[in-house]
Amino acid sequence: MESSPSRSTNQADPDAAKMWKHDSIEERIFSAALICLEGHYNQSPAMGPQSIGKVASIVSKTLEKTHTFKDVREVLSRNVRVWMWLRRAVSAAICDLNEKSLGVRSEPFVQTKFLDITTPEVTALIIKNYVPLKEALQILNKLMHIARNLLVTTDPEVPQDLSAAIHFDHEVYEAICLCVNVTSKGIDGEMPEDEASRAKLNEITELCKKVLVTSLQQAHNWIAKNDRNKMLFWYKVLIESPDADNNPGPEDRHESVLDYPAPRSIQLRDEILNWLKRSSRMCDAAIGICKEYFDAQSPESKDQWQCQPHDENLLVWNFTPPETWAWQPDIYDKAAKVVSTWNPKEPNKFEQDRAYGRVSHELDKWWFGARIPNSNDWSLTMYSNIESVPQRIKECEANLMQRYAATEPQEEPSDTIEPPVDDARSPEWQGQAPQATQTYAPEYDEYEEEADDDDSYGEGPMTGLLTEVPNILDPKQIEALHMIVKSSILDSAGSGLTRFGENLQQTRCRIFLATDCGRNLLREMLVFIAVWEKDEQSLIFQISSQIVQAIHENSLVPYAWMALRSPKDIISPAQTVLLRLITYLFRTALYPPKDYNPFPDPTQDDVEKILADEDVRLGKMLNYLYGLFRSRIVPECVALMQIQGEVRKGRLDPADFPADNWDLERAKDGLVQYLEFLYTVADTVPLRQHLIDYESVYELLKLLEGLDIGVEKAPFPGTRRNETPATPSTTNSTPQASSSSNPPPPPPPPPPPISEPPHEFPWSGIKGQVLSILAALLQPPPGKASPGNPTVQVQILQHNGIVSLLNCCLYDDNNRFCRERTQLCLKWLMDGCPDASAFLQNLVSANQHGQQGQQQPITRPPPGTSSITQSVRIDGVPGEVRVQVRSSSAPAAEVGEVLSEGSAETSLLSRFEENKSRGEDLVNDLLALHVVDEAGRLSVPASDGDETEDDEFM
Repeated sequence: MESSPSRSTNQADPDAAKMWKHDSIEERIFSAALICLEGHYNQSPAMGPQSIGKVASIVSKTLEKTHTFKDVREVLSRNVRVWMWLRRAVSAAICDLNEKSLGVRSEPFVQTKFLDITTPEVTALIIKNYVPLKEALQILNKLMHIARNLLVTTDPEVPQDLSAAIHFDHEVYEAICLCVNVTSKGIDGEMPEDEASRAKLNEITELCKKVLVTSLQQAHNWIAKNDRNKMLFWYKVLIESPDADNNPGPEDRHESVLDYPAPRSIQLRDEILNWLKRSSRMCDAAIGICKEYFDAQSPESKDQWQCQPHDENLLVWNFTPPETWAWQPDIYDKAAKVVSTWNPKEPNKFEQDRAYGRVSHELDKWWFGARIPNSNDWSLTMYSNIESVPQRIKECEANLMQRYAATEPQEEPSDTIEPPVDDARSPEWQGQAPQATQTYAPEYDEYEEEADDDDSYGEGPMTGLLTEVPNILDPKQIEALHMIVKSSILDSAGSGLTRFGENLQQTRCRIFLATDCGRNLLREMLVFIAVWEKDEQSLIFQISSQIVQAIHENSLVPYAWMALRSPKDIISPAQTVLLRLITYLFRTALYPPKDYNPFPDPTQDDVEKILADEDVRLGKMLNYLYGLFRSRIVPECVALMQIQGEVRKGRLDPADFPADNWDLERAKDGLVQYLEFLYTVADTVPLRQHLIDYESVYELLKLLEGLDIGVEKAPFPGTRRNETPATPSTTNSTPQASSSSNPPPPPPPPPPPISEPPHEFPWSGIKGQVLSILAALLQPPPGKASPGNPTVQVQILQHNGIVSLLNCCLYDDNNRFCRERTQLCLKWLMDGCPDASAFLQNLVSANQHGQQGQQQPITRPPPGTSSITQSVRIDGVPGEVRVQVRSSSAPAAEVGEVLSEGSAETSLLSRFEENKSRGEDLVNDLLALHVVDEAGRLSVPASDGDETEDDEFM
């Protein structure tokens, strides 16, 4: 086929039989192929292999030309008959594929539900119909490719309107539903035993994935820069999803988040549909093409077109006589501005919504309550004080033990422990009315659900046409889905305000979070990043960050956080990824540096205008997230650590520990990400003051204390290795070469255990993060080398933080490089703080006097004297280093001296002594303290004066 020049498509020809005379060769031959395909898949009749091969060849050539020639795309995309035959061929192919793969033949042009079919039946059916399935999927994929290409034209609004007028988008939803049905059954089921059957099943699954990707790409092109198509797509996949309840009751709502009511399902559905009707005007070129075709039809064909349900064909009024219209569409001057009014007494729902003008009054009412919490208080004061944290830790510890006890079979149900009731303050949602059953602790009464009903990874009932897609596709294939969500909700991808002053991008973002299907899809998209371990440079992460930016611009990050929670997790995997994206948002929000003012104009009382300020939203979000850190994250993590301490002390049976390694790993991942977020805030100078005002030092010190109580410090790896002597059997089994003078290699170390017991969970790396945050808070203001932050210095002294810092000086292989971070913290703590310096000086003096009273100083042995050495690993030094082991009474200056030849050691020490200041001397003396109690913590003798601390705490 050769490319033909484009023609004028607006030439009226009343004779329908001669409408083809102006068609190009591409239009005629492609339409003929589509007609053949429809008959083939409808079995009226089915074509033989040679005929289907020729038709497939025409489809392939048409696909190639739509890829290559712009004029071919322009001609085909403006032919409404091509779109009609394309829809009919795709519909017939999908019906045939449903029958051959799932055993149920769907009806053309009728929405298909998700099918509940057992996996063995699907697997056997796919293998049996492998050949026709492969052929049909390949052709369906090519037809979807062509439909995608036809939307890439000079004026894409014309083919977008034409495809919408003949409902081609319905077939896209059907194709997605088919692929999800087939691939989810094939992935989750057992694979057949023989290799040939497995290969067939894998090939059909991969072809379905290709069709799914192409369908998503076609949908993305169809909604691009088209607000009506975006809203219609959102309506179909989030409101009228195949697995959603399409017949809700009058007061049925979408699933509520905590105690705040979600939108009513019927009202939200009807109001969005009424907006689609009012906004259903097509572009003039598309109206002309459709009217030309409609006028050329016979009266019987016109009646069939006009008798279609208007809820299914919203655009038919554009080219039909006004007397046939089912409603009066909005025809207005786009430049005119109109005031939105809501009349609750209006009996006609359509007219009520028309006067309101915006998409949904029900949605707006929900957003006014669901947006950023406590919108009446802009002072950014922390609603939860530090005095409540110890009580919260006790409550969380009791709840954890109660949760574990509830999983055991109860002999007497009446003896179950009642959860403690706390005050009416709610850290989860500020500014809401207190509930009688709401407690300050997490809702652990939800543990009575089935053990397998853990929805934190999307397990269980997850409604939504697109919800299962992230579980099917890989990162390269899924890009179209993320692009669809981004282009539908990101403000920068929109077309501005409507004449009623509404931002439709923001409205779709609110629908995204207000509906069950939207929240489920968001959860799966976030977990997808964690499962595939995508870094910040990946395209998926970048698009996801823009999606979170859109949620932030709607002041719905707190609501999204609560919607993603899981009752079985301190922080669910989806919340962990959301926090990672929020951290990225904070890192880029004030870069390049700019003025930051989180407090709104006191004369401004319009909440929407206040929330339009980026700094205000940023400050409120930080306030909310740190409130969660104080009221839930720290208490629950410290409670777990204290229960670990009870096991260490022998007060609790290890079998009664209330969590397993899987729970602890997820808790640690969430805590690590929260500390990364706080470090980003502390490292950003304009935001650092918020953490200082919130006295975040207290929670950080509580974490250090909890780690000291619950986790035993891991010794040097070299020490552990040398403590395991080689057994005679091991030594004898080592092969030795008689002709070689080299000693035999040492026996390999024993393999580590598969998994450590949960009560010995190490919480690796947490101390280093905490110390990094403390160092960032203590450092001087930008441009100054000293002194340290006086407010933070006082906070550390008030909360007895010095001992927690000194305990970090002891080596712990679970938290490497803590000694260096502690040294930096102590340096800024003493810099400009006489009280801290005096306390630490008295501490060193008391320790030195105590050692001198116990025994005489021991000098270093002279050169040549035999001494004990061993190989160890030192922080910051690659490989192993041979060190001299000193006794517990050796002078502090000899700690960790590295053996070397000549005067290298003397030279190094002399240079170090020359350069260190008085403050560094004191820090080094502190780091040299080595009197340790049985629990592995620093034992500090009491000193005279005001610096004497509580003996029990020490």
